[in-house]
Amino acid sequence: MGRVELSIYMPNYMPNGSEEVAIDTTRGSVRVRLFGKECPVTVGNFLELAAKGFYDNLKFHAYREGSAVMGGCPVTRAMGPAQVLAATQGLIRGMHPGTGDARYTIVDEWAANPKNVHKLGSLCFAHKQAPNSGSSQFYFSLGEQPQFDDQYTVFGETVEGLDVVQSLRVGDAITGIRIEGADEERLSWAISQETPHPETARETMERLERQKVTREAENEAAEKTAAATEGDGIIA
Repeated sequence: MGRVELSIYMPNYMPNGSEEVAIDTTRGSVRVRLFGKECPVTVGNFLELAAKGFYDNLKFHAYREGSAVMGGCPVTRAMGPAQVLAATQGLIRGMHPGTGDARYTIVDEWAANPKNVHKLGSLCFAHKQAPNSGSSQFYFSLGEQPQFDDQYTVFGETVEGLDVVQSLRVGDAITGIRIEGADEERLSWAISQETPHPETARETMERLERQKVTREAENEAAEKTAAATEGDGIIA
């Protein structure tokens, strides 16, 4: 079966520009001011996922000194810190931290964002090589990195807890994300809405089987109609 193409999602929550989040980790808490006006899709998506508890107990799965520490991969949810570290080193077969997503993607917003500058504590959205392929994974920039300013969306800045950001390593967990300054009624409505997702392998097989049954029934009906029409012609 070929690679599944994920749907592009437009968040239901529209940020008001005042939102901040406190990302609680096993190393401590990091407070981030979000750029809701500058990159509303990225911030809206992050807030919806956070409000749903998507990020709870996910582990940071990548670290590069002076560059970034990355988290937000659901593959790490059921893994312990040691397992995440071992898996990133290729020591656990079948576990690949960094490959998970929210079963949809969002559009990139770095080009039109005047605050899209990588510096120490910047909160940035990760994506794959293709355009508009970000989903749930994010990273903290660990320094000035202008080479990434036209590649990845910067959607927030750390206002408290830079020491925690710098201490994060592979295996450290997100214990929860607290949202402040959001329109709570609107956010509650937004996360109650259904989000797009591709079919699972089972759903695909079931759909194909239903289509097969429908085609066979249509063919059988067409054959009966043709036979009846032919018979009418003979009688006439």
